[in-house]
Amino acid sequence: MNPLSPSPVAETENPRIGGAEGAVNMSTGAGIDYSAWDHIYVSDDEDVTSPFVDTPSLFRMRHRARLERMAEFQQRGEDLECNISECKTLLEEAQGRLKELEEKRTDGEQDEEREAELKKVQAEVRKLKKDVKSFEKMIEEHRREGKKQAWNVDTISKEGFSKSVLNIKPVPKEETEQEKLEKHMTFVEKYAKEIRHFGMMRRWDDSQKYLSDNPHLVCEETANYLVVICIDFEIDEKHALMEQVAHQAIVMQFILDLARTLKVDPRGCFRQFFSKIKLLKERIRSCAQMRMESAVKELEEEERKKRLGPGGLDPVEVYSSLPKEIQKSFDEKNIQMLQEAISKLDPEEGKYHFRRCIDSGLWVPQSGEDDDDEKEEYEEDEDEED
Repeated sequence: MNPLSPSPVAETENPRIGGAEGAVNMSTGAGIDYSAWDHIYVSDDEDVTSPFVDTPSLFRMRHRARLERMAEFQQRGEDLECNISECKTLLEEAQGRLKELEEKRTDGEQDEEREAELKKVQAEVRKLKKDVKSFEKMIEEHRREGKKQAWNVDTISKEGFSKSVLNIKPVPKEETEQEKLEKHMTFVEKYAKEIRHFGMMRRWDDSQKYLSDNPHLVCEETANYLVVICIDFEIDEKHALMEQVAHQAIVMQFILDLARTLKVDPRGCFRQFFSKIKLLKERIRSCAQMRMESAVKELEEEERKKRLGPGGLDPVEVYSSLPKEIQKSFDEKNIQMLQEAISKLDPEEGKYHFRRCIDSGLWVPQSGEDDDDEKEEYEEDEDEED
């Protein structure tokens, strides 16, 4: 046998050579599909070593390089998700403006400038829809590429219920004062009527609904213009109107502050602001009701303590527990009727009610020193009747 030729035994001992096609059970002749394991890539950090390089350092370097590649791939996917989210937000805004312009054209408000703006917004909507589809295609390609990547020791042992996300947003370009002024003037000129209408609203629910129908008003420009309106009203000595618009200006400013705190778009959190207001009002009402009930209970308890008789019983409670005939005798202040009513009762029951009447102060003996004597005298009379 030629020593350079491959041994048939070697071929039998390693049926995995050549990929999944060579994976055959030699004993039974049946094929076994190993394709599910073709993309496992576990030992890439330790496959090749060099006698001239420190082996642990080489392994760490390779591992770090692979982790950097994985992080870059993940960051690219997150950037695509962020871009498509921003593009969808811009599309919603453009569609809202388009709807508003179409409604005005339906109402008969037509002019060349408005028609030009309508065509511009329509073109913007078409472009944004095209961009959304493009981003969706790129995201799908990115996901397919991720599924094709080989497994490694980091992805195999990855926790199933924990996630670390590194999302670095680009720093927005700071606007100049001139740009801010031009932006404010353009916005006010376009939406002055809507802002003034919002400034005159008094009810929380009306303000929330109006902003839901006009989310483009939830911005810094609206808050600034409301302040300008307040100043104009104060100059004209229209103090009540100034206070009303100032209230709405504060509402808008609080919404913007909440958005900055949560680091979100203010158009996405103004409903949360109104929900917090409603919740706060409900808690205030609940706390006030609890305090009122507590105060009433304390007052009732103080009055009850003042009513207590010499034996520590409440005359109101004792009176409500007496038989009706005895209650009637107390109402008419008739002693003879009281004695007759008690005499009709069972002796033990009569003694019970008689003692409670004295201890609660409903029945006041002629002398405080003769209380016990009167009780004993009544009990002796009852015993003689028996």
